[in-house]
Amino acid sequence: MQHGPAVRRRKLGAELRALRTGTGLTSGEAARLVGWHQSKVSRIETGASGVKPDDVRLLLDAYGVRDARLREVLLALAGSDAAGRHHWWHAYRGVLPPTYRDFISLESQASAMRTLEISVVPGLLQTPEYARAVTRAATGGTDDGADDRLDALVAVRLARQEVLRADPPLRLSAVLDEAVLRREIGGPEVMRRQLERLLEAARLPQVDLRVLPFTAGEHVGITGPFVIFSFSSTSDLDVVVLDHLTSSLYLERKEDLQAYTEAFDTLRLHALSPEESLDFIAAIGGGV
Repeated sequence: MQHGPAVRRRKLGAELRALRTGTGLTSGEAARLVGWHQSKVSRIETGASGVKPDDVRLLLDAYGVRDARLREVLLALAGSDAAGRHHWWHAYRGVLPPTYRDFISLESQASAMRTLEISVVPGLLQTPEYARAVTRAATGGTDDGADDRLDALVAVRLARQEVLRADPPLRLSAVLDEAVLRREIGGPEVMRRQLERLLEAARLPQVDLRVLPFTAGEHVGITGPFVIFSFSSTSDLDVVVLDHLTSSLYLERKEDLQAYTEAFDTLRLHALSPEESLDFIAAIGGGV
């Protein structure tokens, strides 16, 4: 298990190495093409050191990589988008820990996201009021109208939801434990609006929402929530994220990805269908 930045360096390095070997170049030959020392190419490929987006562009050009989506993903791993612009969340660097910034970066570049939630509604589907209540509880802050940090964190959470409206949008597949729907966060009225928001989101073509009812009994997800990010360009960039109170852990090994993918598939099988989930949420909403 590694923290996000280390995972991203290793993933970026492995992909650049694969692209280099695909061209038949040695690391020394690649270094000479871009005017570097061979050791710099080696450090980048092993993830021993970070790499600037401009350096990634040099390597991609040297390797003849023209795939725009692949270039975008690799540049994102280096901390930039395809045009070299800073991302919107950089404006919140003062309040966002590095692991959260890394999560947002992956989320913004992923083509699909699979998530199991056992306590709260996924951030991409939260209403502003629900997001504020969750964030306030998670940070131990108070909502007195003057907490600038709380306001900023809520603003970030809501801004993240733009990925569902992008072109193309992020494909979201979410399994929610029934406890997510039953836990009254923010009070009855906030919860009622949140359940309405879930019903609206569940009808979007890019969202697959399923409820895992209490009657399903024990299941593989009781140990905790997780997220799986997938990328359209290459499965080698897929990553599992485990969120904790003070940090996040990123799993990149194929064995881990397979285990969590199988777990998620099992949870979907035990969950209600999308249509049944809509009816289940609506029934709970009527009693809130």
